[in-house]
Amino acid sequence: MRLRLVNMMLRSKFSMEFVAGNMGWIEVICGPMFSGKSEELMRRLRRAVIARKRGQGFRPVIDNRYSHNEIVSHSDIRMRSETVNSAADIVKVLDWRTQVVGIDEANFLGSELVEIANQLADSGKQVILAGLDTDYMGRPFSPVPDLLAFAESITKTLAICMRCGNPAKHTQRLVESDDLIVVGAAGMYEARCRRCFEPGIPKQEYLEFARPRISGTGGDGG
Repeated sequence: MRLRLVNMMLRSKFSMEFVAGNMGWIEVICGPMFSGKSEELMRRLRRAVIARKRGQGFRPVIDNRYSHNEIVSHSDIRMRSETVNSAADIVKVLDWRTQVVGIDEANFLGSELVEIANQLADSGKQVILAGLDTDYMGRPFSPVPDLLAFAESITKTLAICMRCGNPAKHTQRLVESDDLIVVGAAGMYEARCRRCFEPGIPKQEYLEFARPRISGTGGDGG
C-alpha cells in the first residue's frame, strides 16, 4: 500500500517531465568505509550545479555522526542535505524542479530505496547513490547490491588497508556487537584488504596505537 501511494505521488509530481522526454538514470558509488564514497557523491552534485542543474542531497536520520543536516565525508567535506527517516520520505520532500538527486548512506534506507530510485530515474531524474556494498561480515549489504543491478553507472571505490597498506575492499568492525547496523567511524571501524579482513570482530591483539576507543553511539557508515 505504501509503495502504491509513493508511485501515485511520483506520477503526479513528475508527469510533466515524462512529456518533456527527459532521460533519467541511476549511478551507484559503493565500497568500504574510508574509501571516499561521500566525497565522490558531493563532487558529482557540485558538477551538476556547475552544469546549471538543480540538485538535492539526502541522508538517513540514523547517521548522526557528524551533522544532522549535511552530507559529511570522513575528511570533513560538507554539503547541505535533507534528512529522511525512510526512502519514501525522499519523495515527500523532493522539490519537483530537482534534476539531480544525491542519496548518501544508501545502506541505511532499506530495500524500499530500490523502488524509489527506479521511479525517480524513470521520471527523468539523475539519481546518484553512495553506500556500503558489504557489511562487517563481508556479506552483500542490502539494498546496495540490488541497486547495482539496476544502475546505468557503477563506481567501486577502494580504501587503504590499515594493516598492510594494500587496496582495501572490506570494512573491519573493531567493537563487539552482533547488530548489523552499528553507526560509527574511525576507532570503531577500519578498512581492510582481502587478506587482512576478519569477518566479525578481530581476534588478534591490537597494537596500542590501533586500539579502538568508543566515545559515543555506535551502523556501518560510509
